[in-house]
Amino acid sequence: MLKIIKWLGLTVLILGLAATGIIYGALSLSLPTLDGNGHSHEVGNKVTISRDELGQAVINANSRNDAAYGLGFAHGQDRFFQMDLLRRNAAGELSELFGEAALELDKKMRFHQLRKRSVSIVKQLPAADQLLLKSYAAGVNEGLAQIGFASFEYILTGAAQKPWRSEDSLLVIFSMYLDLQTATFERDKALIQIEQLYGAEMVAFLTQPSKFQAALDGSLLSQYIDDIPQLRKQDPAIPDAYAWQSIAVNQERGSNNWAVTGQLTQTGAGMLSDDMHLSMAVPVIWYRAQLNYVVSGQATQVTGVSLPGAPAIVVGTNNKIAWGFTNGYLDTADWVALDAESKTWQVTEQIRLPDGTTQPYELTLSNYGPVREISGKRYALSWVAHQSYAVDMDLLKLEQAVTVDDALTIASDVGIPVQNLMVVDSQGNAAWKNMGAIPGRIQPSELAVQESDYSAQWQDNELIRPDVKNPENGRLWTGNSRVVSAQDNKRFGNGGYALGARSSQIRDRLNEKQQFTEADFNQLQHDNEARFLKPWHTLLLRQLNQNSLENKRYISAVENWQACACAESIGYTLVRRYRDEVINIAFSAMQAKLKTEGGSLRYIKRDLEPAIWQLIEQQPSSWLNPQFKSWDAQLVGAFIKTIENLTLEFGSDIQNWQWGKVNELVIEHPFSKQIPQLSNLLNMPKAAGFGDSFMPAVQGPNFGASQRFIAQPGHLDKAVMAIPGGQSGHPLSPFYRAGFMGYIAAELTPLLPQKLNHQIVITPVSLNYTPIM
Repeated sequence: MLKIIKWLGLTVLILGLAATGIIYGALSLSLPTLDGNGHSHEVGNKVTISRDELGQAVINANSRNDAAYGLGFAHGQDRFFQMDLLRRNAAGELSELFGEAALELDKKMRFHQLRKRSVSIVKQLPAADQLLLKSYAAGVNEGLAQIGFASFEYILTGAAQKPWRSEDSLLVIFSMYLDLQTATFERDKALIQIEQLYGAEMVAFLTQPSKFQAALDGSLLSQYIDDIPQLRKQDPAIPDAYAWQSIAVNQERGSNNWAVTGQLTQTGAGMLSDDMHLSMAVPVIWYRAQLNYVVSGQATQVTGVSLPGAPAIVVGTNNKIAWGFTNGYLDTADWVALDAESKTWQVTEQIRLPDGTTQPYELTLSNYGPVREISGKRYALSWVAHQSYAVDMDLLKLEQAVTVDDALTIASDVGIPVQNLMVVDSQGNAAWKNMGAIPGRIQPSELAVQESDYSAQWQDNELIRPDVKNPENGRLWTGNSRVVSAQDNKRFGNGGYALGARSSQIRDRLNEKQQFTEADFNQLQHDNEARFLKPWHTLLLRQLNQNSLENKRYISAVENWQACACAESIGYTLVRRYRDEVINIAFSAMQAKLKTEGGSLRYIKRDLEPAIWQLIEQQPSSWLNPQFKSWDAQLVGAFIKTIENLTLEFGSDIQNWQWGKVNELVIEHPFSKQIPQLSNLLNMPKAAGFGDSFMPAVQGPNFGASQRFIAQPGHLDKAVMAIPGGQSGHPLSPFYRAGFMGYIAAELTPLLPQKLNHQIVITPVSLNYTPIM
């Protein structure tokens, strides 16, 4: 029997090894070739695609079109499946890959008809831009064709790899609109529902300005001075109307950036920091690249990160200027109230499934935009992404800018989701301006707009916009909160601004020093001091001390919380989670009511900080949850709920409540959840959580700084670009995880390419060539 058991065990082991070998063998067939020679009808002169030890793509070409081809070739080799997901997501075409499970998401995206808009916009672009997109698409398709075998994602889904087209690059830009601005119109939708249920006074109370205001001119919005509105009693027919509700918070699609002028650097050049906060998955969204090409006889070198699917360096430097972005959160959307007389019409979108069949999706359109019901009433969505000026190729003009003034001139015409452009130059200048599409209508509204008030200026991009250059103190900063003056805020509106805690902390840190280096900026990028939560820490400690004996171990943890989102801090976890539960309990009745209307407080939860403190301080009886006899009891109840949830999620051992474990960074490949057996192969290593939402070091379990960039134009030898993942989307590539551990360790990873280890040479068909092997 023992021999049989040993034989069976050996057989299982051999079969397991054989299966592993087959999997790895199949995967290895889809690895791209990184060295060799090839030819193409699509290039005018020789193009080289080199890679360094991190896999950073270095493109050398004689023209911008050929450089676009080379970048597309590298993207097609390393990131095609990621690109495919981006275009399909924006177009509402994921069901063709994933079947009926993706139908609802596709319908949500088809509401915007972005495929049709992309096709239309491509035809309207200048001929030069059309040729550039054509060159890029050709590079993508030929880079993909070089591999010869479909990647494992297509093998698992059984789907075919469809060629890249010019309009797909515009869809990738539209995917950023969806990521960065969906919260704007969803927030307006929630406020419309709140006004319907509770009145305009409640909207004003919930959206009152925060004390964390950090506009560049120092202006403040007027504080809320009215009484707290009565919370209308719930309909008794609604079950569990006051039961505890967990109100999800929408992730802050945003970023930090700041800059100083040359008077605050050793070199005399301006210095820029930029870290964009996005959901993080495998592969990470950004792709390191350097483009070297010639324009009018002048050599151009641009280094930074690109977005696979688009032919541009999104954030980077040409060694004369350096630029970066944070999401602007201006009000770029309005819901227009319709009535029975409003002109509407129906269209049918066909959503394709893997078997070739289609599912129809009926969509109602109007002169103002697509139509949706909100609490039983019809509204049309006017959104800047639906306008013809929403997307173009003008971002590439930054590559030729020599000064900050050049960049400011370019900013108004660029077709991207509106961003806070931060730009510095080698001459020591620094500036901020809103770059991207802004609707020309001059009266933005967070509530419904009547048809009679709809402005034809929606059809025009706003060209006149504020900017700040070389402030007297030499410092600029943004962090998704209001940047414009209080006066300009009336014109541009609030599209879901962050509270301003991050921006305030960055501003204050910049004011602590008189000179800065790249290392100083890197330290500020990792600043996780919990300034925002200090009042919550005081409140919780006061509550716990009311029963000091029973709460002894919690008091000890909270007293020693270190005032930071540090990995080993248990006290930080308690304070952070306590805040969440106080808000959940106080607003449970409203959340329950909104849910019956298909709504949620999710998109305004980050607005609630001033309101919740007013409630805590004034303790109005109409806002007391009937489960509790007093507000003190309600606040104690929030802590009890905090402990219950932590115990349920992480066990009763309080050591497991350390912030580094509760907020552990887990960056996963989309397929690892469906196939857990591949998780070790596909996912990044887990890392202790560091940072949180209301501080410069932003980090959640799968969310945070998707890159960290620091540069002084003219002095790039110390420039930094750290990314939480590798270049390649192929799990067997040496570049799959390259750079990840340096990101985790807060290393000053060089921006510039290091030693080049691989090179592909593409020549025109008219020249001699040897095929890539």
